[in-house]
Amino acid sequence: MKVMLCMAAAMTALTFAMPTLAQDGEPIDLSLTDVSLNKIAFLVAGDNGLYEKYGLNIHQFITKGAADRISRSGVTVPAEFIGTKEQGDKAPISIGGGSPLIYSMTAHPERGVDRVIVATTDSEARFHIIANSALNSAGDLKGKRLGFSSLGAVSHLMTLEFLRKQGWTPDQDITLVEEGMDYSRLKSGEVDAFIGSEIYYTMAEQNGAKDLVNLQDYNFPIAGSGVNVDRAWLAEHREETMNFLKAMIEAYALMKKDRGVVEAALGKWYGVSDPEQVDDMYAQVGTTPQKPYPGIDGIRLVKELYHNPVLDSHDAAHFYDESFVAELDKSGFIDKVYAAPKAN
Repeated sequence: MKVMLCMAAAMTALTFAMPTLAQDGEPIDLSLTDVSLNKIAFLVAGDNGLYEKYGLNIHQFITKGAADRISRSGVTVPAEFIGTKEQGDKAPISIGGGSPLIYSMTAHPERGVDRVIVATTDSEARFHIIANSALNSAGDLKGKRLGFSSLGAVSHLMTLEFLRKQGWTPDQDITLVEEGMDYSRLKSGEVDAFIGSEIYYTMAEQNGAKDLVNLQDYNFPIAGSGVNVDRAWLAEHREETMNFLKAMIEAYALMKKDRGVVEAALGKWYGVSDPEQVDDMYAQVGTTPQKPYPGIDGIRLVKELYHNPVLDSHDAAHFYDESFVAELDKSGFIDKVYAAPKAN
């Protein structure tokens, strides 16, 4: 199965096909911090005119770290369509995990990143552990090498909580491998297994690997993918933030009503067309929360598992603002969007 189809043309459209500019609409950079199903709603919003509907001029790009990481599993994002780390840090809105956001901005305050989580679309562990064919159960991971993406990332958070559930200690019971979340390292034997999202575990069979553990079975909360807004920008752009969330929520509602828009986005942006893989990925769309309140329990878990002076100096409420989703909920906007019939 082809992992990427017409990526150059797709990424050109993503980067340069700007929405029709609303009166007085300022361009807003939007940083997409990984290549995953969690980002499809924003591509759907762009492809289906939802940003324009709410008067937004959105410029989306894939971050360099995300492009580099997915390239090791066979997906190549053209360099001219990749935002630099500096661009990602400066983008007023970032779509990514709350866990890496909190970890990074508190462990490295010198970088000047200070964001607030205003919505979470991924609030429970749904990644899987993908392993080589020699492993048959979760218990077989003991004494082996388990890959994750980077320190503080959602995959790392899930790794630490999974080990805690197993009663295992890193370095004593299992070896953790940073930047080990890819098939190239699994095939080379550098890791025996890795924790990955749906774009990884739906590719397991075709890579001769085994979908070993579904972490959703463990029912632990996470501060997963969501909308993270620069704190200073947010104070001056509450209306734009609210309109962005409206476009996002409507995109998710559309995705749940119309499988076709998801299939189109998966084919166009990620080159995923294999029917079984599309089925597996679309099944995850239905688990997205209808009302994407910030993942407060997951944020608390971040504070429980990670420690540094800046992180420890703040309570969990410092890192999120649930007022936007609460207002959209109370006003009836969310229920109305989901109740609306599918457009012909």
